[in-house]
Amino acid sequence: MAKPPPESTKTSLRQRLGAHARTHWPALTTVSVRHRGVFAYVDGRLADGTTLPLFRLRYGGYANQWGFAIYLASKDGYEDSFLPSGHTTGTAEEALDCACGLYLNDPTAWTQPPTN
Repeated sequence: MAKPPPESTKTSLRQRLGAHARTHWPALTTVSVRHRGVFAYVDGRLADGTTLPLFRLRYGGYANQWGFAIYLASKDGYEDSFLPSGHTTGTAEEALDCACGLYLNDPTAWTQPPTN
């Protein structure tokens, strides 16, 4: 069984998600992260005070590689999901982009820029 992330990883995760949200998701006034065991639960707050549960990350031993589960309002819970890359694991920033693309109605977050 995987161990919970160390405090340094928890701090880094909060900082990285906050910085990414400020530059890519201005509709979010804050991003909050709470931890329970190997899971990190991520919520976003809108300017009107609404809090949106966004996704859950599963720590697998690496600070830059997390399992991803999207929040489904219809189930009031989380479901393991694929990121736009087609993988079930990725960076926390990829997970934030995926969830915000869905919940903030901006599917351009899922498009990859062309590589020449």
